[in-house]
Amino acid sequence: MTYASAVHVDLATRLHQLPRTLRLESQRVEVLAEIVRSAHETLEPARVAAWLAGQLHAWLPLASWSVLEDDLMGPPRLLATHGPLAAPGDAAMLEPVVTSLASRVIRLGEEVVTASVQDHQVSAPPVAAIAVPLVARRAVIGAAVGLAAERAATEPYYSDAARRLLGLVLEPGACALDNARRFVQAQALSVTDDLTRVYNARFLGQVLSREIKRAVRTGQPLSVLFIDIDGFKVVNDSFGHLSGSRTLVELATLFRACARETDVLARYGGDEFAMILPETPEAGGWAVAERIRDRVAKHHFLTSEGRDVRLTVSIGLATRTDERLSAVDLLHAADRAMYWVKAHGKNGTHVARHAGDHMD
Repeated sequence: MTYASAVHVDLATRLHQLPRTLRLESQRVEVLAEIVRSAHETLEPARVAAWLAGQLHAWLPLASWSVLEDDLMGPPRLLATHGPLAAPGDAAMLEPVVTSLASRVIRLGEEVVTASVQDHQVSAPPVAAIAVPLVARRAVIGAAVGLAAERAATEPYYSDAARRLLGLVLEPGACALDNARRFVQAQALSVTDDLTRVYNARFLGQVLSREIKRAVRTGQPLSVLFIDIDGFKVVNDSFGHLSGSRTLVELATLFRACARETDVLARYGGDEFAMILPETPEAGGWAVAERIRDRVAKHHFLTSEGRDVRLTVSIGLATRTDERLSAVDLLHAADRAMYWVKAHGKNGTHVARHAGDHMD
């Protein structure tokens, strides 16, 4: 049977056949061993999800299978899809439908089976669907969503036997996906600031050393900004440390919006931030610094708390012009330039002329 003909088999019929298919799979020890082995071959969430989507298609062939993870902070995030996410003969993409079904499954912790998604979402195409939770260590960590090519002829019946057996064969993949997600999260936490989610000072040093070596090799310029928040202590003293933390998060978001994808933003400590600008001459660094300063000055902070806090920043800029400058030299030069601004009225940008610039 070709794939094209397979995916057009009615979902109700497929679900009726599923328990027998899975029972045969689960009774073969070597098959279960292969499932566990294959699921744990990688620690990349997207690759685990792709394997899982492919397995689901093998067990229950449909037009598409998608695997999504619980994002916690927003809608489920699509990791992988097996098959096209487009309705047959329709240009409408099905990703919003898949995300909506996954969100419902993750929230309720139980499957959704429907003869037509359109019965639940008017704007959706008339295709049958099944969405099941992915459970690892008794917690729902995501969802798998299967879409048929058309509406089911009869209302699909998801039996207890199918539910139990599918859960059995899905569990190794769900655990592998959870392990991969935890690994990625642990890696991210080792280089990012817990509060602002920008990079931390340790990672900043690593990147700056790497960029210095690249600048030496390519001859390209390299600039660094050192940013301090003027009067930030007043925010903490007036509104409390929780409001201060929220202000830092808002600031980090503003800074990121002023940078390119290749720039590296880090929280250096307290209310100090640093930004590495690869392949950026002094003029380019000055433009970024002034853009940051302008946006901060115009921004209204803590409006979500019913407040209207206004802030400014003092920025030091150092550009690598001396080939002998180390990463530490460059960062310290930008730091001293920032303190020059603090000592001369704040709310400004100053350029360090060389690593020994004492800003007299």
